[in-house]
Amino acid sequence: MTLSPSTQNTLALIGRALLALLFIPAGFAKIGGFAATAGYIASKGLPAPEVLTALTIALELGLGILLLVGWQARWAALGLALFTLTVTPIFHNFWAMPPEQQMMQQQAFFKNLAIIGGLLMVMTFGPGGFSLGGGRERA
Repeated sequence: MTLSPSTQNTLALIGRALLALLFIPAGFAKIGGFAATAGYIASKGLPAPEVLTALTIALELGLGILLLVGWQARWAALGLALFTLTVTPIFHNFWAMPPEQQMMQQQAFFKNLAIIGGLLMVMTFGPGGFSLGGGRERA
């Protein structure tokens, strides 16, 4: 199937927006729930939970917004992919969960892998023409 450039650019914009929809609201929510997020990070045995919470907010908001608007979208997508790859086995370790939580955590784990796949597609093919990067940015 061959798509017109306008259709390709529209679909790329929609794809970026849907991916960003995961990260931007999550970043804002962590601002309001800073202490709870830091507590959850601490419960996983990670060091400096307040620092990691602040870093997570910065990554989710900063890179999420860059991805949404398409400015340096390749780098933003790569950063979000690496972030998601790092946190997924820590926070969705279904293999170590009680049986009643395993299915939900396994779904979250594999959804995150699919999200990483989408982000890697943006990294590979760029943001499309309807972006501040104009689809011309290089990796």
